[in-house]
Amino acid sequence: MQAHPSAEKRARQTIKRTAVNKNRRSRIRTAVRNVEEAIAAGDKAAATAALKLAEPALMRGVSKGVIHKNTGSRKVSRLTARLKTLKG
Repeated sequence: MQAHPSAEKRARQTIKRTAVNKNRRSRIRTAVRNVEEAIAAGDKAAATAALKLAEPALMRGVSKGVIHKNTGSRKVSRLTARLKTLKG
């Protein structure tokens, strides 16, 4: 248990921040999964649309500090490369 008011406040802030970050991470994973499912189904139009939603979600996670910059860029790059292999 925290002994100082500032430590108690930090503990409260950490709980709130953890909940927010968990929600953001979940949205990112959902967006990426939607792209991967569209690619697996072979639907280039749906995959392109899903990627247009996933890329800003990933970069938003980067700017908010939920994921590392290189991780976000790598995921976007790999999804884009996989999308290019689909025949339209």
